[in-house]
Amino acid sequence: MPLGVITGLACMAGGAALLAMWRAVRARLSPEKREQRRRLDINLNGRLGDALLTECDENTLYYTYQVRGVHYTASQDISALRDHLPGAPERLGGMVNMKYAAQNPANSILVCEEWSGLRAAPPAAEANAPSASGNEPANSTASANSTASTNSTASANSTASANSNGVGHQAQDSTLTQGS
Repeated sequence: MPLGVITGLACMAGGAALLAMWRAVRARLSPEKREQRRRLDINLNGRLGDALLTECDENTLYYTYQVRGVHYTASQDISALRDHLPGAPERLGGMVNMKYAAQNPANSILVCEEWSGLRAAPPAAEANAPSASGNEPANSTASANSTASTNSTASANSTASANSNGVGHQAQDSTLTQGS
C-alpha cells in the first residue's frame, strides 16, 4: 500500500477514536451538569451587560437585554441556585447585570455558582414603622441624620454646580479662560 493511504487510514482511525471518547465523556454528563458547565463557561469567558428583570417566580427569572442593537428576551432556571440569590425571587426586579457569550449573545446568565448579577432587594419598610407611642418613627435620630446629610449634600451640589460650566465640567482657571 502507498504511504499516503496508510497515513489517511491512520488519521481516520485516530479521529474515530477521539470522537468515540468525546461521546462517552459527554454521555456521562447529566443535563444538570451540562447546564452548570454552560453557566460557569459564560461566567469565565462571557461579556458583562445590563438587563431588565421583567418577571420572577419561584424557580425562573425572566429578563430582557440588548446587545449590538438586537433585543433579546431570556429566562433562567434558578431552582439549583436558590442559595446564591440576594433575597426572595419575588422581591427582585429592575435593572440587573448579566453575562453573555460573545459568539452567541442569546446565551446569557444572571446568576451562577461563582457570580451573581442580581442586586439586593431594598430593605423592608418596617424600618420607618411608627413606634409604640405612634407619634414618630422608631428611628427618629436616623431620619434626622439622613435629613441633615441630605441638606448638606444639596448645598454642596449647588456650590459645585455654580462653579461648573453648565456641561458638568469644572470651569478652567480664570487666567486660561480670559484669552490673549
